[in-house]
Parts: sequence; structure tokens; C-alpha cells
Amino acid sequence: MAERVVGHGSFGLVFQAKCLETGETVAIKKVLQDKRYKNRELQTMRLLDHPNVVSLKHCFFSTTEKDELYLNLVLEYVPETIHRVIKHYYKMNQRLPLIYVKLYFYQICRALAYIHNSIGVCHRDIKPQNLLVNPHTHQVKLCDFGSAKVLVKGEPNISYICSRYYRAPELIFGATEYTTAIDIWSAGCVLAELLLGQPLFPGESGVDQLVEIIKVLGTPTREEIKCMNPNYTEFKFPQIKAHPWHKIFHKRMPPEAVDLVSRLLQYSPNLRSTAVSIKFQLDQMKNYSLNDLFFPQYLLLYFSVCKGVVSMSKIPPSSCP
Repeated sequence: MAERVVGHGSFGLVFQAKCLETGETVAIKKVLQDKRYKNRELQTMRLLDHPNVVSLKHCFFSTTEKDELYLNLVLEYVPETIHRVIKHYYKMNQRLPLIYVKLYFYQICRALAYIHNSIGVCHRDIKPQNLLVNPHTHQVKLCDFGSAKVLVKGEPNISYICSRYYRAPELIFGATEYTTAIDIWSAGCVLAELLLGQPLFPGESGVDQLVEIIKVLGTPTREEIKCMNPNYTEFKFPQIKAHPWHKIFHKRMPPEAVDLVSRLLQYSPNLRSTAVSIKFQLDQMKNYSLNDLFFPQYLLLYFSVCKGVVSMSKIPPSSCP
């Protein structure tokens, strides 16, 4: 039984609903089946099983009076998004507490490591709106696999993909042979937004998006352009110096956080850290002093059991930065 609309987009609508048999609250994503486009979402969702990825409970098809066919995905219901959380703090003229940034981003990395390496899927639309969060447990779940695809080397892909603020530069350059590194760029943009309270690259158009990136990273070198898209090697750009990363963030921002953003937001896709390598680095931090870490030990321990649910009430208040 549908209760209210909780999301919408080019795909259709998402409803909050209640299962009449069990009383459980669920989300139903209603997607128009357009014969002109290949919809891989159901196929992808059936592969997924991870505590940081929204789970598929059921699916069914429905039709309208106009004989339009809709796919209905019945998903677990998670009430909030990281987008709304960031917006909430920004409206209060506050930054999201670093404890939440650490907790949320670790889970984002776990989700990406899983879909990239265990399933072989590129999400292609990582953004705060597609990162659900339970306000009580602070468990993060990646959702909306409508753009997701298994990337096959040598097989061309659409370049006009991913929401603009989070779109990797190789996509802006029109690359059709890209890798899961586009998700890593998007994740870097999300991390920066968690730290800043607003998007790092708020471009007003595709071209302006590249301008916003160049303002921060500087003009890409010939080699970097070649790595993004070999067809653009002769393209002329105005020479702009990179803006120092530490000047973009608050002066009290931990240098480890700034360094991580810089390692994710590299022009060359092959130089970006992978989700697995980031997760591995964070896991290795268990043996160091808590006071010196961007990702302290007590957070990592809550994720040592794959199916565990994190409760912020269990995190010692005295340990919070």
C-alpha cells in the first residue's frame, strides 16, 4: 500500500509503502520500461548483497491505461539521504561533525569496493542523493542502480552519464572507454562536500563543470588529457595554476582528510586511489594512536563484522573529535 512519494527523477518515482502482510515499511521504485533503452537495474539488483547497499525485496510489473509498462522494485526503506544531512547542517551554518564524515565515508568505500571488485559493476551516478542513511544507526546504503553497468574493456559506453557536480573529467572530455575510476572521482566529490557543506565543483553546464575543476586542479597537462581521452591531446586550454588543497578547506581540517580528497580527485583515472586500497589503508590504521588518525580505530572496529549494524550510541562521546 503506497503512502507517499519520497523521491523522483528521470526514471520515475519512489514511494514509501507498507507491506499489508507484514506491516513492514518499504520503498517502491516505479520505472517506466522504455524499449529504446536497456534497463539493467533489476538484473544488477539481483546480484547485490551487502550491508552498505540497499537490498531488493521483491519486484513486479504494472501497466497503465495507456498500456505503459512499469517495473516496480520493492526495496528496503531508509528514511534519510546524505544530501539532506549535509543540507541540514549547512542551513544551520554548521559543518557536519567529523565523526559523521569518517563514519559515512568509510561505508561509502565499503560499498564501492564491493560493487567494483566482488560484482564487477560501475555505479555511474554516485552522489549524496544516492547515499541513504539511517538517522538512528548511521548505517549508509548505496542506492539507485539505474545507471549501473558492468564495464567491459574495449566496449564503448555512453559518456553523458553521472550527475554534473560529480561527473569525472574524462566523461566531460567525452571518453567512452572509462573505468570504475569515474565512481572514485564522484566519491571524492562527495567526501569534499561532506567536509565543506556544499559541492566542490558546482558547474552550471558541462563546459562550466570543467572550468570549476580547472579552478581547483589547475590546467591538465598533455599527458593527463591523453589519459582522460586521447582524442583531446591537441586541445588548447588557458594555463591556470592548481589551487592549494589546504586553502580550500577550513584551516583546522585534518591534513589526512585533505590528502585523501586530493588522492581521489586526480585528472588521470589510473592515479586515483581505488575503493579497495582506501578501505585497506583505513583498516591498517587500527594499530596507530587514535588522536592522530582521520579514521580512528573505534570506528573501524564496528565494521569488522560484515553484517553488523553501527550504533552511534556505542561510540564513546569522549573519543569524538
